[in-house]
Amino acid sequence: MLVLLPPSEGKAASGRGASLKPESLSLQGLAPARAAVLDKLVELCQADEEKARTVLGLSVGLAGEVGKNAELRTAGTRPAGELYTGVLYDALDLASLEAGARRRAAASLLVFSGLWGAVRIGDRIPPYRCSMGVKLPGLGALGAYWRAPMETVLPEAAGSGLVLDLRSSAYAAAWKPKGEVASRTASVRVLHAQIVDGVEKRSVVSHFNKATKGRLVRDLLVAGARPEDPARLVETLRDLGYVVEAEAPARAGRPWSLDVVVTEIH
Repeated sequence: MLVLLPPSEGKAASGRGASLKPESLSLQGLAPARAAVLDKLVELCQADEEKARTVLGLSVGLAGEVGKNAELRTAGTRPAGELYTGVLYDALDLASLEAGARRRAAASLLVFSGLWGAVRIGDRIPPYRCSMGVKLPGLGALGAYWRAPMETVLPEAAGSGLVLDLRSSAYAAAWKPKGEVASRTASVRVLHAQIVDGVEKRSVVSHFNKATKGRLVRDLLVAGARPEDPARLVETLRDLGYVVEAEAPARAGRPWSLDVVVTEIH
């Protein structure tokens, strides 16, 4: 099983290990594209802080992130699984997993990134700020830029197993499974159900969405679940206590759509 995750805006404030070693990162087929994005991002942030802030969509209060980007090549690093600290990763709580679940996480989790393309949770990277929605001078919109290198690398990473896609739309734009890979891909949406005036209303709420996805991945890892296809994933999630509504694709070569319905986070 390959689990596709978005990154988080929240990150550890600093690295604590050796500086970046690009050759040590997983998915080395992405290395040339990573080098190009890194070069352009560092160049931008070293040359003009105000322009960099505008390009990266940062407020004045986050101007310090530009300085971090300027020093990416020499900054300390952390495993990606420690670096990301947002709601999804808090719920996933990788640090508290037992050894077996941690090994399964290292083998199956893939975090998408505007800067790195995609990394495994054990890959050591420095804190950075560069979302997939950024239009980087010289490269353009990163969501579009990453599509070509991802086309060959990601199907190889997916192998022959289930692909569980938990990415947000901005990161999903960088790679869309096609053909046979798509047929064993399940894209998950989390819906918050509430009773309003006696009628159930459903909506996508950011906190519920992120926290539930983190909890869902954690539960699969702890259970040692290895669903082989989307239909078996639905069964597995229901066995784990989730309310899941599934929609098989109308045509072959399309991903499944799964709605996980929640009323509260526990």
